[in-house]
Amino acid sequence: MASKIDAGALDIKEKVVSLNRVAKVVKGGRTFRFSALVVVGDENGHVGCGMGKAAEIPDAIRKGIEDAKKNMVEVAMVGTTIPHQIIGKHCAGEVLLKPATEGTGVIAGGAARAVIELAGIRDIRTKSLRSNNPKNVVCATIQGLASLRNAEGVAKVRGISEKQVFRGKTDEVEA
Repeated sequence: MASKIDAGALDIKEKVVSLNRVAKVVKGGRTFRFSALVVVGDENGHVGCGMGKAAEIPDAIRKGIEDAKKNMVEVAMVGTTIPHQIIGKHCAGEVLLKPATEGTGVIAGGAARAVIELAGIRDIRTKSLRSNNPKNVVCATIQGLASLRNAEGVAKVRGISEKQVFRGKTDEVEA
């Protein structure tokens, strides 16, 4: 697991993805509360999501923002896009993330778009493959973005140079 990201040091922006009115049936009738799904990011490679629930909408959003700041991840990027194609999965949600050439823009549906824009990715193509539940789509998108690896990260893990990552097995290193 990656190291914790200190959200206090970042210039955080937040976006409310969904607001739900939920009810609890008690002896005296129904008790209504609000749940909010919030995405936060610095538009520079850090993004997170959180849920908040409270009797009032502003309180639910505030709780969601606090939760999202605790669950931030770092996103590997190459220029304005992602380094490679990946499928993010969470529960029944699956989101396909594909790199795109510069100038393509963000091609993504509602919940995935919020995550991608706050992560700072400018060129990407996405497709929600299974569930369209906002919570599952947001979590699947974040899981996919967190799983991305760039050449620098792969070289560091393998203990080789960045050039050797692209060479493959045919060009062995002379000792």
